[in-house]
Amino acid sequence: MGAEEVLSGSKVYWTGVNDYTSDLFEGIWPVGEYGVSINSYIIKAEKTVLIDLVKAGGGGSSENLVDQLASIDLEPEEIDYLVLNHLEPDHTGFLSSFRRICPNAEIITSKKGVPLVKAFYGISENVKAVEDGETLDIGDGKQLVFAYIPNVHWPETMVTYETSTKILFSCDAFGSFGALKGGIFDDEILKEDHEFFEAESLRYYANIVGPFSNSVLKAIEKAGGLDIKVIAPSHGLIWRKNPETIINRYVRYANYMNDYAEPKITVIWGTMYGNTEIMMRSVLRGIAKEKVKVDVLKVPETDVSYVLAKAWESAGLVIAMPTYEYKIFPPMKYVLDIFDYKHVWHKKVLRVGSFGWSGGAERHFEQTIKNFKWDCIGPLEYQGAPTEEDLKKGEQLGAELAKEVKQIPPKK
Repeated sequence: MGAEEVLSGSKVYWTGVNDYTSDLFEGIWPVGEYGVSINSYIIKAEKTVLIDLVKAGGGGSSENLVDQLASIDLEPEEIDYLVLNHLEPDHTGFLSSFRRICPNAEIITSKKGVPLVKAFYGISENVKAVEDGETLDIGDGKQLVFAYIPNVHWPETMVTYETSTKILFSCDAFGSFGALKGGIFDDEILKEDHEFFEAESLRYYANIVGPFSNSVLKAIEKAGGLDIKVIAPSHGLIWRKNPETIINRYVRYANYMNDYAEPKITVIWGTMYGNTEIMMRSVLRGIAKEKVKVDVLKVPETDVSYVLAKAWESAGLVIAMPTYEYKIFPPMKYVLDIFDYKHVWHKKVLRVGSFGWSGGAERHFEQTIKNFKWDCIGPLEYQGAPTEEDLKKGEQLGAELAKEVKQIPPKK
């Protein structure tokens, strides 16, 4: 795929790649099945600017970038400025090689980005730190404005705004998992593909950006003073028809951390010998009677990436798992640890589960979630297989949880 002009006559080009070779993004989150795009951009004016890079090797990432430059009659050594909005290696991995083939290009980044350029790549010469709000005139009526958005999601992150085209190059902000399927822009893909990218933007947000939600809201407020025509992130679709769609989506996702999210329930369950599963089915019957939307995810069979995404947008959670050696069932403990990392807060939660010779999971559970800001009902624990009385109680508690969740207004 060659370079694509973002807006007709703008001389601003997408020069990104699709990565299907990384099984795990950040070494944690699965992307192998659907891939992930890594977007960089060229601005051609009196000065030529490359905004963000791609990772080194793997799937031809760096080779593709060089070929795309050639498709718009541009050799790497003609680039005057390389803007690094964010120093994470999926956007900078090609930097050492780029410096060798383009030694005269000035690297532009934030103040906190400069030491990371040196730390990751040993480069300190011809690296410039720009101030928050600083501008750079690149000729032909084009001007770049740099704005700091710290902790979205690294402390050094900034965005770049081009004033004549009104394009915001937002790096990881407004990004998404999922490789581009031929269509690069929001106005050239099918409804079904929009649904795919909506799900993948939620998963990306919950997995990558979630705990920095307050910083996201501050960044969006800061960007509110800009006239934005196009949002060009470093992962996912370029939004040139309806950029407000992805902005509003991120506002909603960010507010989930500080509120009860959507009136739906995610049931997360694991079982050793089936006794917790029996109870989980009774809880589901109670939820169904109240006609509340529910997602059911089994661990460890379902990767925590998908569990996290569903939990992030749900006001209600059911945690169904047995006691394991006086503690939480280990696959569920991993899920809860990730919830701690990612600030899965403000949920209405029911925990149920069996135990064998002794309990202990509930005590461990309470210790684990003490900072989660969860409103818990129950728990319902039982030794061995659940009795008919236990199952009736589980159905009752499921209905009780659903009734509470139904009172929460939708955010969409």
